[in-house]
Amino acid sequence: MKCNFMKIRTITIGISLQSPIEEERITQAAEFNQQAKAFFERQGYQVQTTRIATNSWAEYLPALSGTESVKEIQGLEQICHNLNINFLSIGCVGNPEQIAVIPENIKNSSVIYCSSKIGDVDAGIHFENARESAKVIKRISEETEEGFGNFRFCAGANCRPGIPFFPISYHQGNPSFAIGLESGDLVMAAFSQSQNLPEAEANFKRILEEKLPKVEAIAEQIFDKFNIEYGGIDSSLAPSLDKTASIAFSYEALGLEKFGDQGTLAISAMITRVLKSLSVKLCGYSGLMLPVCEDAGLAQRVNEGTYNLTNLLLYSAVCGCGLDTVPVAGNITIERLEAILIDMAALAIKLDKPLSARLFPILGKKEGEMTAFNSPYLVDCKIFKVE
Repeated sequence: MKCNFMKIRTITIGISLQSPIEEERITQAAEFNQQAKAFFERQGYQVQTTRIATNSWAEYLPALSGTESVKEIQGLEQICHNLNINFLSIGCVGNPEQIAVIPENIKNSSVIYCSSKIGDVDAGIHFENARESAKVIKRISEETEEGFGNFRFCAGANCRPGIPFFPISYHQGNPSFAIGLESGDLVMAAFSQSQNLPEAEANFKRILEEKLPKVEAIAEQIFDKFNIEYGGIDSSLAPSLDKTASIAFSYEALGLEKFGDQGTLAISAMITRVLKSLSVKLCGYSGLMLPVCEDAGLAQRVNEGTYNLTNLLLYSAVCGCGLDTVPVAGNITIERLEAILIDMAALAIKLDKPLSARLFPILGKKEGEMTAFNSPYLVDCKIFKVE
């Protein structure tokens, strides 16, 4: 069984800001990312992106009014453009007044990502935040081109700092960095040469236990050189637009007729069990991601009707990261969006696991119609029916 490389989806550094105009600190973070990227590339790794996540923007923006917030965010965005930073998360916020400002920040930026907090184990579901987050999703869908602003916003429940994947990523404390992987090709390699589920589990774990310690060794070298805390590896299976590395098609390589058929849940649980059992420092979700519009196979199976939104919630019970890049009808009500969010939050809290929702209402389109994204990050599929 041969798989010669592991793709690095992201190197994400977390920093704490006291002001949105701390250009020197942001510059240092960007320089660190480039040097860390070079470390990996010299060892033959492909690094797709580097990203910066901050503490909650509510901590360093002087005002929450729409106009003043937009002005500050635009200044922060300009710093990013000057430094060729394409991914900056300004963290999560956790009260309705702060959440309500998010659409203005999203529609007046292009590289800024953020999230809302709608629940955790300690406090339970934050119903007001869920309601406001539903309003945000709806408004972004109406006020950004093709609703694509929702690519840069999600609602999260039980999500802790240090997740390297966007848009949920946020930071607390001293600077630190984490690694996010894209390893769909590895699961495809393991499953295509396995005859049953136990064999697939053993093969998949064997491959990852060979590959991840090498990634961690490089990360530790970076820590030694720059004295930036190493937060760990998010071992999650990130998606791929390449059919040969599709998560859905990997399942089918194991003998499942089609993703969504009986057996999908068991395979999802097995994958996550492996991802959480690895002998490296883990962080973030470290679970299975099923982002519909970021995976060619998932999109194709939606078009064929082999699974639905309820199935995705079910799979989230045994994996991560929730409901990701899920297109829904443009006329979906705020009440229906809110119901989806609190269902997800209830699951995250009951199981004490991080889940998030990135939903795409498509203005002017109904369930069953095709999306028409103009994005290198997304593949088109049929719009989900929301029962």
